[in-house]
This record gives sequence, structure tokens and C-alpha cells, in this order.
Amino acid sequence: IKTMFRQLRNAAIKTVGTGVVVIGAVEVTTHLPSEGRSSNLYHYMSDGVLMPVIRRFVNPEDAHNLAIQVAKYGYTPRFRPSSVESFSVDLSSEPFKASINKSTKMRNLAFPSCIGLAAGFDKDGVVIKEMLSLGFGFVEIGSITPEPQPGNPKPRMFRLTEDKGVINRYGFNSEGLDKVEDNVKSFCQYRSSKTAPEKSNILDWWSLDAFRQNICDLALYLIWAQDHTVAQQGILGINLGKNKHSTDETADYEKGIAQLGPYADYLVVNISSPNTPGLRALQKREPIRRLLKAAIRARDNISPLMRVDGIRGGNVDGRDIPLFVKIAPDISSEEMEDIAAAVIEIGVDGMVISNTSNQRPSGLLSKASGEEGGLSGAPIKDMSTECIRKMYHLTNGEIPIIGVGGVGSGHDAYEKLKAGASLVQIYSMLVYKGPGLVSRVRRELAEIMLENGQRKVEDVIGIDHEEIYWRRREDRSRNERTQEKIIVDE
Repeated sequence: IKTMFRQLRNAAIKTVGTGVVVIGAVEVTTHLPSEGRSSNLYHYMSDGVLMPVIRRFVNPEDAHNLAIQVAKYGYTPRFRPSSVESFSVDLSSEPFKASINKSTKMRNLAFPSCIGLAAGFDKDGVVIKEMLSLGFGFVEIGSITPEPQPGNPKPRMFRLTEDKGVINRYGFNSEGLDKVEDNVKSFCQYRSSKTAPEKSNILDWWSLDAFRQNICDLALYLIWAQDHTVAQQGILGINLGKNKHSTDETADYEKGIAQLGPYADYLVVNISSPNTPGLRALQKREPIRRLLKAAIRARDNISPLMRVDGIRGGNVDGRDIPLFVKIAPDISSEEMEDIAAAVIEIGVDGMVISNTSNQRPSGLLSKASGEEGGLSGAPIKDMSTECIRKMYHLTNGEIPIIGVGGVGSGHDAYEKLKAGASLVQIYSMLVYKGPGLVSRVRRELAEIMLENGQRKVEDVIGIDHEEIYWRRREDRSRNERTQEKIIVDE
């Protein structure tokens, strides 16, 4: 056994070492530093070599934390643009454009790409700009609880490798509002300045420690083009939860909205995690109405004076911040109808569909499939898409939907858009397909759209619902003609 482990260790060291040498050689000798991490080779080494080694030798939660650190220091692949998206297909999305009851500023909230990062990866807002550089058009951080809490005991994350799924029972582990506020404030300042923060010690050569540090910084800068001056523009979503032992969940969400709302491009009220006792009960008819009304009031109380630079000009009223509610995929038809009615009646701006599932589809092969927690990834892809389809029908296509659950290809994203999603999020499939998945999904989606004669995302949204689709298309054409007439008259 010792010999076997020694051989495995040596093989891992050789694989990682070879990958590092190859990537380093390519970076230094073949590409400009800013192009190396968007190259085919770098994407292949990251997704096809390093990721399998990490899955083999690192437990899921440690791998997750390692991914955050790798992203934080700028070593993840960068977005690799495709010619189809660059010249033929527009993947941007304006989900509130057709919502006549929304404010003008909210209707102008444009997502540079309809592909985003789901909540759960960057729980505390540590690597927002790095994830945008990866190719996401929007990044949703969280879930964030008012007070710091460690979450559930470890182990609490499990790979279902044979099924391309993940089970987690994290239980809203969070650094709390104060720490996350510092992180998002730093991101907003960065986004407002449009430049990377200066390194204060680059020219400080007066001490031996500083000299050593500066040599390292300079080497990293020359080889890896740090820091992230080419971060993509994108949208920041903030996902809020409640503390595990809170006796007033409404107050928890109100506090989160009041403190982090001023930094958000959109907010999400998460009432569907299966790992916090009693949370999913908030999806019932009366609790969800009570909670969403309170959330809307808290959101509306955010004044323009509270808004900060880097958030759509810094002068947006709280009522211009879209408020989404995140729901589970395994709720009953009656619960779906109740939620749809509450969302329309109360004036919630959108829904995130869906969270992880308590169900275990038949045919799962992985030994860990019996673990307690929420199931995500490929096993719930169809369940999530069907939930999107039903909710889009129940809301008559009037409520924007962010679709999430098992997206691992451009085709998966396309199916969710057809079902009624205006935006699509990725998370669990990154575990199996690597960070280069983002670029591939965007390229594949653009190619599928072009093959079907669709040049804009809005041409795909809700196409499975023929009557709603054509009615909305006629409304959109009518609005465009009205806007053209206004421009001509002016």
C-alpha cells in the first residue's frame, strides 16, 4: 500500500510539475502575458490536466477553497472570446426591458452576457472581479448571513463523480455582513476607478524584507501580468440568507438588504436552501408573502444618498434595485402557483430557479448519493429546467427568471433560455469541466443560436411557450417602433 501511495504521489507531482513548466514556458516565450491565460493550451492544461489531479487527490471543500485562492491571485484562465459571439451573436441580456411596471433605470440594467456565476462559489465576495475576468457576465455572491457563522460540521461537500453531481450541506457558512461589506466596497471602488489598485511597496527597496517581496511582485507582474487590469465589466448580485439560530428571519433579510443593498446591482432573497432548518417553510403561502413584503419595503428604503460609486452611477434609488427570490426545484405544483401569485401580487422583480434539491433521482451511481444535503449538477438539470418552464407559464412570461441547475454546455444554457430563463448561471459543473467551461458555454451557445437564425438572447427566451413568445415578440417590436418614432420626432 505504501508503495502504491508513493507511486500515486510521484505521478501527481510529475503531472503538476510538467503542467507548470509547460504553461510557464508558453506564457513567457509564446504569448503576451495578458493573452497566455486565454490561450487554448492554458485552458487545456487547467481543465484537462490540473482539474482531474485536484479531483483525485483533494477533498471537495479543500478544492473549493483552493479554487478561491487560485482565482484571488490571478492564476485562473481568462475569458477566451469566440468569433461567433464577437461578430455574429449578441449574448447580452436586458431582462427588465419589457417590464412596463419597472422604472426606466431598472429597464436599462444590461447584463453584458447572459451567462453568470451562481451563488455558493464566492460566498463572501472575495473574487468578484476575477470571476468577471473568467468570462461571467454577472457574479452572484453569497448566501450572506447577518452574523458570521461556521455552517454545518465537516465533511459537508461530496462529489458524485459518476453522475457529474455535487451534494453539499454547508448550512450558510458566512463571514457575515460586515466582512462582506468590506469586500464588495473594495470591488465597487475598483469598478468605479476602472484601474487596478496600485502596489504601494513596488518602489520601497529600503529593507531586506521589502526587497525580497518586491522581487517576487516584479517577477509575478512580468510573467503573469498582475494585477487584473483587464477585468470584464459585469453585474454584481448579492444573495442573502438568515442565521441558523435566528428567531426573526424577516429581520435578518431586512438587515442584509439595508447593509449590502447599496452595493448591489440586484438582490436575491434565498429561502430555498435545504441545509438551514425551517428555511424552506418560508416558501409557503403566508410566510412568503410576509417576507417578500418586508424585503420590498427594506429595498425601497435605500435612498440615492446611500448608493456608492461603482453601482450604476451611484445615484440609483432603492426601488431601481431588482429584487429576486430564489426557490427550490422540488416544490409541489400548488406551491409553485402560490409563489407565482405572491411574486406578481407583491411586485418582486424576478426569480432564481433553482436551488439544490432534496430529491435523489433514480439511477444515481455514486456511493456518496446517499449523503444528506442539497443535490446539484447534472442530476437536477432537467428538474430545474422543468421548474423554469412551469414558472414562466404561471407568470405569463412577465417575471424575469435566472435559470440555474446542471448547466455544463451551451446546449444546456440554450434549453433553459427556451424554457423561459432570461439569464443562466453556472456553478457545480465547474467542478468537472474546469474554469474554461465559461468560455466554452458562451461559444457553444452563440453557435447554436447562429445555427437557428437567432442573433440576440431575447430571440430565444421562452420559445418553448409559443403563444407567450410571439405575443412578447410583437410587444417588443411595437416598443422598438415607438422608440424609433420618439428619436425621429426629437
